[in-house]
Amino acid sequence: MPRSRRDFSVLRIPCTKPGCNRWFKNKSGYTQHTNAVHPLLGATPLHTEPSQFNRSPSPFFNGDDNPLQSDGAGEENHSEIPRSAQSPIPAEFFGAGDRLYRNYHPSLTGRPCDPEGNFLPPGALPLPLSEKSADDWTPYRDRLEFELADYIFTRNQTPAAQIDHLLDLWAASLIRAGADTSQVLFTDHRDVYRTIDNTPLGDVKWQSFSVKYTGDIPDEGPLPWMTESYDVWFRDPHQVVQNMLANPDYASEVDMRPYREFATETDERQWQDFMSGDWAWNQADQIAKDPATHGSTFVPVILGSDKTTVSVATGQNDYYPLYASIGNVRNNVRCAHRGALAVVGFLAMPKTTKQHAKTAIFRRFHRQLFHSSLSFILRNLKPGMTKPEVVRFGDGHYRRVIYGLGPYIADYEEQVLLACIVRSWCANKSLDDDNLLCKRVHTDTLIEECDHGKLWDEYGIIAQLVPFTNDYPRADIHELIAPDLLHQIIKGAFKDHLVAWVEKYLVATHGQAQADIILDDIDRRIAAAPAFSGLRRFPQGRNFKQWTGDDSKALMKVYLPALEGYVPTDIIRTFRALLEFCYLVRRNVITETSLNEIDDAVARFHQYREIFKDTEIVSTFSLPRQHSIKHYNTLIRLFGAPNGLCSSITESKHIKAVKEPWRRSSRYKALGQMLVTNQRLDKLTASRQDFYARGMLNGTSPGEHDDTGQHEPPVSSPPGEDENEDFDIIDDPTSVLAHVELAKTPQGTKRARSIPELSTELCIPDLADLVRCFLFEQSNPEDARDPTEVPLLEFPHYRGRISVFNSASSTFHAPSDLSGIGGMKREHIRACPLWRNECARNDCVFVITDSNARGMLGMDVARVMAFFSLRQHGRPIPCAVVRWFNRVGNAPDPDTGMWMVKPAFSAQNTPHFAIIHIDTIFRAAHLLPVFGTVPLSPSIKFHHVLDIFKLFYVNKFADHHAFEIAS
Repeated sequence: MPRSRRDFSVLRIPCTKPGCNRWFKNKSGYTQHTNAVHPLLGATPLHTEPSQFNRSPSPFFNGDDNPLQSDGAGEENHSEIPRSAQSPIPAEFFGAGDRLYRNYHPSLTGRPCDPEGNFLPPGALPLPLSEKSADDWTPYRDRLEFELADYIFTRNQTPAAQIDHLLDLWAASLIRAGADTSQVLFTDHRDVYRTIDNTPLGDVKWQSFSVKYTGDIPDEGPLPWMTESYDVWFRDPHQVVQNMLANPDYASEVDMRPYREFATETDERQWQDFMSGDWAWNQADQIAKDPATHGSTFVPVILGSDKTTVSVATGQNDYYPLYASIGNVRNNVRCAHRGALAVVGFLAMPKTTKQHAKTAIFRRFHRQLFHSSLSFILRNLKPGMTKPEVVRFGDGHYRRVIYGLGPYIADYEEQVLLACIVRSWCANKSLDDDNLLCKRVHTDTLIEECDHGKLWDEYGIIAQLVPFTNDYPRADIHELIAPDLLHQIIKGAFKDHLVAWVEKYLVATHGQAQADIILDDIDRRIAAAPAFSGLRRFPQGRNFKQWTGDDSKALMKVYLPALEGYVPTDIIRTFRALLEFCYLVRRNVITETSLNEIDDAVARFHQYREIFKDTEIVSTFSLPRQHSIKHYNTLIRLFGAPNGLCSSITESKHIKAVKEPWRRSSRYKALGQMLVTNQRLDKLTASRQDFYARGMLNGTSPGEHDDTGQHEPPVSSPPGEDENEDFDIIDDPTSVLAHVELAKTPQGTKRARSIPELSTELCIPDLADLVRCFLFEQSNPEDARDPTEVPLLEFPHYRGRISVFNSASSTFHAPSDLSGIGGMKREHIRACPLWRNECARNDCVFVITDSNARGMLGMDVARVMAFFSLRQHGRPIPCAVVRWFNRVGNAPDPDTGMWMVKPAFSAQNTPHFAIIHIDTIFRAAHLLPVFGTVPLSPSIKFHHVLDIFKLFYVNKFADHHAFEIAS
């Protein structure tokens, strides 16, 4: 009999403490919660009052066009709704074995309605997504024409002249064959572009407005920048957001309601996607004070902006894109873009002479131009922030929606601009006083009471600036600064601070000459890291000028062991604490236990970093980017897992939205051409989504051959890593949790075809006996005897042929890493005698040896010497020849936090080899040598180290999935 679904009504006991929205299944859970969260001697909660002040608009803009006029609608009231006024919180169990449950917001419930806004009864079916027929390819004649246009414009990015040449060749081939040239789908590139432009879907037109300085003119006359006009281009974000909500491509990956997620057995809360955070819930509480909003869907609009340079060689070509997303889509969708992140504007960047660039009036104009532009661009969203409007969603249903300004994705320089603060201050709190919070009500009060000089010097506030959020309800810019892992932690605290401080420490301790020798050896150690799937290598160490975010991420993975022997233990532990913090906050799901681990990592980081002050390398730790790690606990509780709001999302979008369109332009007045390119890309994407939703793109594309009728999960290359052939992104949410399979093609005559030949190739004399032992274990899985106790005569002989493979692929669930929308990732494990025509490569793997133990206690590390398959009883058996490593101790190394292993040897003091089934392999493992204090010889390369060194770290920092399983 199938298991009955648990009754939701079991969550029937509410917490009666003011402001607490937890519900419990029994009195025991309620009692534990009360003792832990609401102790008898707890502190009294502080309730802040609404602001009484409205800051004046800037003098830089004309009245009618000034988007800074405020009606006071943005003031907040943080008081809690009395529980007597709340309805019971709806809950729902989900996950394997109902292991999780969610409490949903009781008022903003995302109820479906009809196009007029009337709520539908439960279970009502949605209207069809499209009334078009299944063979309506408008504006294309058929699938082939659409696929060709999409291939030419999106996938291949074919220039206009090459499109014409291709079509001419097509026509010439038809003439030679005596066929009708009308079979050519397009006449020329103009025909292709015209057809794409005629697509009615995804059509949000670009608009522009101009801004000029309208303030006081100096007595000596206007400065050059004062007479210039600055153009801002934008698309209506209101329409863009509606298109996102209506996108059927990720309709099942949209959260309609704020919720709080808990583990069923422990009642431990966890945070993942944006709507699981407290900010969305608190916003819904404020919105729900108006009964007319009940049943609506809250739609937070997430913004992000970041300057980018498209070319340095041909002059400084800078652009300032503005991006928008919605908080309802889950993090995996936003990280994969999938139409849930769109460029909505290109902001102006005023330029002037060096003489005037640093003047206070120009800098103030530059900053206020930014805020006023944002306020103007977003103006069409404002009516929907207080009064619900009806919008169609990707599942076909209409719903009432209420918009709100959500977090802003920005690096530190952008955060300073957003929060209207002085550089080197924090947008959330004082750097040195955690009790001094930055909030709109506090800022407005200070501006009312203090002079501008005191505000600048003592509070870091630029009083003359007005944040764009002041024009919108329920918006406080100080509460909307998103955590930024890339710039705050990876490029900031790690690369710009700790790595630079180590160099200063070596110079201060050893002098410049000896420090240079040590740094050269550290670079050789970094370059000696063995190859690993997805690992960016540093052949010359760190000696290159242009660092990218990906370079800093790659250095984090291999830097720690390279330092050992040259710096004190406290420096090693400082790096370990920061790395562990970074990997913990990057998790796809963060629990209350994870938050405790994060707090512990922060405490250890603050403890051990004091060595840099004790050795006089630094004089202060009041550094905004490093200071930001204090806020992550709070920001995770507010916004969910930070990986959904990191600036790496917008930076990777630069490639498709800015850099590639610029390269396709003529370079002359390129912005207009870039806007057209973006619009055409959106139209093609919208068409593909529409055709998929109507089932018109099922099966193979025209011209593709599929003799088996089976399809591999869709695979894509990671952005910016096309040169890396060792891992793929799997865009298939239904893949299994983990699976290993051999490469599709064996090596044939290039490799051994029998066990004796393989024994000779690998220099393993007893390989035949290992195969016999392996086959005995495969045939007698219930035999409890140790194989060493079984007489050799009982082992079956194998004299058949074998097929040798140079690689295998491991597919596993790794949502914290760069992965597909379902969190799946595929990596390639190499075991080949010649890799890239340079050297042999034999990767290491995690082998599951005890499925009941956790982490490294349930796995062993082995090095794959060869992959091969043989046949037993008519069925193929995929297997691997491995050399085992033994764990050193029963716990990780206390300084680096990494497990240590050493090569295993048999009783005869020979390397311990074995044959294993590939199903026992979990995934690839990365080992880094324990270098000790001896300098590394320049002759030792990365492909030598696994053969030379006798002690290794199991690199848990190789990627985020490795951090989960090897900590």
